[in-house]
Amino acid sequence: MVVLDTSALLYWTLDPAKLSLQASQAIEQAEKVVISSISVWEIELKVKHGKLSIPLPMAEYVAFLSQIDVLEIFAVDVQGWLDNLELPWEHRDPADRTIVALAARLDCPLLTTDGIIAEFYPKTLW
Repeated sequence: MVVLDTSALLYWTLDPAKLSLQASQAIEQAEKVVISSISVWEIELKVKHGKLSIPLPMAEYVAFLSQIDVLEIFAVDVQGWLDNLELPWEHRDPADRTIVALAARLDCPLLTTDGIIAEFYPKTLW
């Protein structure tokens, strides 16, 4: 099992050539690929603010994601928010914190290009 942060999710599903070899292999070898539902929120916020463009409306993108057999989208529940708050990390980004908390809860690798996350979470891959 591997957790993808938002950028890794976008690369994997929309532009796989941007995945590193290590990230691509980790996804291929994983029985399950996990994302946090906060990634859906983060993507749409970036689209609305003109910081990101995706080739289809968000509802269609989520429908596309739901068709990927190995992908599981974890809803951010109360325990997810508690895990987020309990991280001994000063990072303020709620999406990053929530994704790291999910990877930590599942005790599995997190695929991300984010160096700040990699400095904090020891099971980061890219």
